[in-house]
Amino acid sequence: MALFAKKTAAISTTPVDADVQAAVGFAPGYSSQNTGVNMIGQYYTYQEGEARNRAISVPAINRARDLMASVISCMPLKMYNEVWNELEEEMTKVYLAPRSWLRRPDPSVFYGHIMAWTFDDLFFYGRAFWYITSRTADGYPASFTRLPAGSIQTTDQAGPVWFAPSSQVYFQGGELDPANLVQFLSPTQGLIYSAPGAIETALKIEAARNRNASSSIPAGILKQTDGEPLSAQELTDIAAQFNAARATNQTAALNQYLNYEPTTMTPDKMLLIESANYSALEAARLGNVPPYLVGVSTGSYSYQSAQQARADLYIFGVKLYAEAIAATLSMDNVLPRGTYVEFDADEYLEEEYAADKMDEPSEVNIEENTQERIANR
Repeated sequence: MALFAKKTAAISTTPVDADVQAAVGFAPGYSSQNTGVNMIGQYYTYQEGEARNRAISVPAINRARDLMASVISCMPLKMYNEVWNELEEEMTKVYLAPRSWLRRPDPSVFYGHIMAWTFDDLFFYGRAFWYITSRTADGYPASFTRLPAGSIQTTDQAGPVWFAPSSQVYFQGGELDPANLVQFLSPTQGLIYSAPGAIETALKIEAARNRNASSSIPAGILKQTDGEPLSAQELTDIAAQFNAARATNQTAALNQYLNYEPTTMTPDKMLLIESANYSALEAARLGNVPPYLVGVSTGSYSYQSAQQARADLYIFGVKLYAEAIAATLSMDNVLPRGTYVEFDADEYLEEEYAADKMDEPSEVNIEENTQERIANR
């Protein structure tokens, strides 16, 4: 009996039988009356949110997001316990065999996809949501699916600051059971809430640059020099026709009573290059990434190696979100008490060193090359 009990505990991470999971539908809790759960997996209804989509259209914000998402998605998760080390008088990590979901939390997508988009929600909204789609025999989650934060509403918290996991969560109009949710909370306020003014300014600068780039002729003034005075409507019509001619031809025609006086705007001023650079610098500040990583030179900050650039990106931008994700997945509703997960950041930070070592010739390679040269003589 003791041996049988031991074997049962050893296989506690196997999936539960089908009758323990939902008999019908995509996720546990499926009900014909529960609109929210019914819509899980109906991807045509998923929305990232208009405010998020406007923010991501800013090139510097897009670049900052992609850089940090690429780091989050390439770092694997490790599971461990902590034991007291009497010699060093501190807690020591003892790494464990990972549960199956650590390698692929959502069976329908690869690991990097769900991690990158979980970061995306934290970055823009300050929170992210996973729904538990199956559990193991010990009652802990076995698989998840991400619910976009832009499709979530919480009636007990209006935001933009999230104080704790919500107990009243609605997805596509239907309420979800918080017991089946993993709610990630960012230590920082979501970008769309913390910087709406900066985002709008960046979008207006980009729109102005597009308008100025649509014509090869600098902006100017059409001035009537003689003849019968024209009405406001007539002047408006002439200006519109002149702009249409400029847009389709390199040369526009005027009569003897009209004179075109171009402004002194140079191409770099027309494209608002300085304004665009300042907007990108603001976006780097908002995204918590070093400016040089989004292509902005500040003159006083530089990096000296690709390895240092990796470290800067991780320390200044990624680490905050990585620890928020790992800490949430280490909570008691996901793993047994005393079991934790963390991202393997060393693998990301040391990858450059590993590549350098691969490029360096080893003693074995030197000996083989020497013997080959002798044999070819």
